[in-house]
Amino acid sequence: MRAKSGGLLIAGTTSDAGKSVVTAGVCRWLQRNGVRVAPFKAQNMSNNSVVVLGADGRAGEIGRAQAMQAAACGIEPDLRFNPVLLKPGSDRSSQVILMGEAVDTATAANYRSLKPKLAETAYAALEELRAEYDAVICEGAGSPTEINLRDNDFVNMGLARRFDLPTLVVGDIDRGGVFAAFFGTLALLSAEDQRLVAGFVINKFRGDLDLLRPGLDMIGSATGRPVHGVLPFHLDVWLDAEDSLAYGRVLGRPGPPRGADWLRVAVIRLPRISNATDAEALAAEPGVQVRLTVEPGEIADADLVVLPGSKATVSDLEWLRTTGLAGAVRAHAVAGKPLLGVCGGFQMLGERIHDEVESGRGSVPGLGLLPIEVTFAARKTLARSSGAGLGAPVRGYEIHHGYVSAGAPEPLLHDDGGRPEGAMSANVYGTHWHGAFESDEFRRRFLTRAAAQAGRTGFTVAPDTRYAAIRERALDILGDLVAEHLDTDALWRLIENGPPAGLPFVPPGAP
Repeated sequence: MRAKSGGLLIAGTTSDAGKSVVTAGVCRWLQRNGVRVAPFKAQNMSNNSVVVLGADGRAGEIGRAQAMQAAACGIEPDLRFNPVLLKPGSDRSSQVILMGEAVDTATAANYRSLKPKLAETAYAALEELRAEYDAVICEGAGSPTEINLRDNDFVNMGLARRFDLPTLVVGDIDRGGVFAAFFGTLALLSAEDQRLVAGFVINKFRGDLDLLRPGLDMIGSATGRPVHGVLPFHLDVWLDAEDSLAYGRVLGRPGPPRGADWLRVAVIRLPRISNATDAEALAAEPGVQVRLTVEPGEIADADLVVLPGSKATVSDLEWLRTTGLAGAVRAHAVAGKPLLGVCGGFQMLGERIHDEVESGRGSVPGLGLLPIEVTFAARKTLARSSGAGLGAPVRGYEIHHGYVSAGAPEPLLHDDGGRPEGAMSANVYGTHWHGAFESDEFRRRFLTRAAAQAGRTGFTVAPDTRYAAIRERALDILGDLVAEHLDTDALWRLIENGPPAGLPFVPPGAP
């Protein structure tokens, strides 16, 4: 199999419709069939990012979903897979990451002027990937029918027009209204864009497929485009959630505890939460229930509380105080129960934060639970890190402006050079390293210690959980779902031949 068109664009009726997982599933299916395939998302808006190394050895950021999709392709992540990353710091501004490096802050006032440079960078990246790989599976952003943003669009149909990409539109039937969403998405596109939309994919279906068939036939007749498959809801597809809409629930599907006790973990869902996926490694353990929450009462009932990363540390710390969550966190720690802060959450646990960079608020008090002070530097720290903690090897990555500028706490980790990292004081722990709890033995030792401090003496950590294997299994499940439930012959024709000729126009369309 060799592609000629450069692949597909996987668009969606909404955010969190399933674009990321369908893209990953198609990538895994192609990889299994011997195709040299790569993922691509021209622009992502997400605070879930990972650090990858460029061809020149420079560390940079891309969206976590594109790193997951790279794993589905069986290749290392590449900065070109997500050339533009927007990291929201408030409702009105986002940090602009271009080819892995923070270069600007986008607002409603200046984003339009930034777009031409962002677009050309994205187009150049995709051109290179098309020359190197047999197929490139592109993921859109939000909905392709953001008609107010069509001018200079380079992420959805603008990208499809530029490269003549056949486009599939994914809809989440679990939300309801999927057929209306399919029809409305198509009917609000221009004739130029509609000619590229080759069909639809239904995601998260539960029930009897025969009951759905009349709807599949009707949407086909109404649009002149087929539904290329119906993907069933699957409980084991939950890792690496791309969109914030995916949060606000229990993470994962934990197996029963190996001992007598469950360990209940409450992860605070900060307004500008970043890399909440750190908690997914905890949720992979049998007997560990992980819940994202904004309720002080759930903090009071938890065994372990986690303050995750934040793209707006000082602002989210203020929110903790105004909601009463700060008091609940302090009470939890004072009671001797374990408390963990990761990156921005770690910074909040200190005595003071000095920030003239991210918030411009100057010196503000922290929660006072770790004997450190944090200062924000203008240059962001980006690094792939490795070392040891609690007597076990640890690997992770760093994405932060703040650094520990005062205090000499007992470190939670040491890097390979012996330099201390993070802090721990009795039952309070903190680290700047994202992904540290994906290191199996370190995670086991931390949870064993946390359970003892929480009084869960009947909790026994599983000795055989392998987080990397769980992630690989999830990718295999996605590949299986594509192979079994999508019309893969039709997918390959689209990849190889491009958009079908003669697709009908559905009025009213857009200018």
